[in-house]
Amino acid sequence: MEQGWDPQVKQFFLRIINTVSWGLLWLMACATAGLYFQLGYNKGIYTIIFYALMVVTFFLLLRYFFRIWKNDLK
Repeated sequence: MEQGWDPQVKQFFLRIINTVSWGLLWLMACATAGLYFQLGYNKGIYTIIFYALMVVTFFLLLRYFFRIWKNDLK
């Protein structure tokens, strides 16, 4: 019996780990900026900038995820 993992299975699990880790990193960064630095509260223009950047970075994160999952496993 062959030792080690099949290369396709390894790439598939790496995709899953990358997706979960980048998603959690984005979520923790937004929560930290919103709660700890109080950018999520209604305090003027900084709140609008925070939420706008949050939406933009979310769409960039989704674009990254679609690029990862669009490619076939080699």
